[in-house]
Amino acid sequence: MANTIRQEVIFKASPKRVYDALLDSKQFSEFSGGAPAEINRDPGGAFSCFGGVITGRNIELLPNQRIVQAWRVKMWPEGLYSIVKFELRQQGSETHLIMDHVGFPQEMRAHLNGDEGNGGWHRQYWEPLKKYLA
Repeated sequence: MANTIRQEVIFKASPKRVYDALLDSKQFSEFSGGAPAEINRDPGGAFSCFGGVITGRNIELLPNQRIVQAWRVKMWPEGLYSIVKFELRQQGSETHLIMDHVGFPQEMRAHLNGDEGNGGWHRQYWEPLKKYLA
């Protein structure tokens, strides 16, 4: 399926620290360069990151192990959501994160994957989160 992205990243932090950084408004804002973030940590809770550029809802939360979100970019057509799943696995003192992103508009694939060098998961999430957790 062309509109699927799978990325795997290793963080020098525990699954709990990674999980908390992804779901805590203050930490998310800190690692993402100070952009406003509002995250309700409950299943079904709404979230808004990067000052409202990314919004959605938590579908499934398994503390320190899994986050599944209905996720959308502000410029997408109204009502269009994709699904993002973060799996967190302990690997010694580190965390192996597996991210699957499915159901996004095909024309957004290169941007989300970071192929264009102007955004994507690596630049917006993984690189700043690695620095934040170091």
